[in-house]
Amino acid sequence: MTRDIHPTAIVDSGAIVGADCKIGPYAVIGAHVELGAHCQIGAHAVLEGPTRIGSHNHIFQFASVGTAPQDLGYQGEPTALEIGSHNTLREFVTVNRGTVKGGGVTRIGSHNLLMAYCHVAHDCRIGDQVVMANAATLAGHVCIEDHAILGGLSAVHQFARIGSHAILGGGTMAPLDIPPYMMAAGNHASLHGINVRGLARRGISRETILQIKRAYRILFRSGQRLDDAMEEVRQRGLDAPEIAHLLDFILNSKRGITRP
Repeated sequence: MTRDIHPTAIVDSGAIVGADCKIGPYAVIGAHVELGAHCQIGAHAVLEGPTRIGSHNHIFQFASVGTAPQDLGYQGEPTALEIGSHNTLREFVTVNRGTVKGGGVTRIGSHNLLMAYCHVAHDCRIGDQVVMANAATLAGHVCIEDHAILGGLSAVHQFARIGSHAILGGGTMAPLDIPPYMMAAGNHASLHGINVRGLARRGISRETILQIKRAYRILFRSGQRLDDAMEEVRQRGLDAPEIAHLLDFILNSKRGITRP
């Protein structure tokens, strides 16, 4: 097992560093940090634990990962951060551990890109293949589903959710849930149609995209109460799995749903 650890880096004796990891100058790897194989940690990055990080992650210089939550109720409990594999966290990204009241764990999946200055607060859940552009910010307890894209300088309110394949324009302020497959922008956010280009790029069929468009018109353009519009979507025979996910997402909203 080989490792490339710069002589100025500080690696706690309680940390676990996987095979073929590279740790740059003045980086600090604290106790209870577990790094999988083939990870690269940039200069002056700080990793605190308990934090478990999978393989093939690249954490750039000056990032701060696994630090204590910015929550006044936090009293030093041993909460955790879990990160999957093949993620890129760019310069000055900050990711906080969870809180006891929020379940104790912040989770980030795999194949995600967090650009410079992004912030992921305590108890957030990020899925797979998510892109957060520069300085996108998540408050506590936020859920970001797979394939979502957050534009630069966007911010998501605590407990809000961003649905799969949704895209937020730059500078968007999202106090409510953004449904899957939608485009949203503004302060406060409003919906601006379907993320057609993104869906097509990810191999979603034309027929399914047409079903999502029909559902969008019924849900958000028909003038009906949302409950009635959801029932009409069901009665219209829009049976793609993506439609079922969209309806389930709306049904389980606690913050409320962003509208056009």
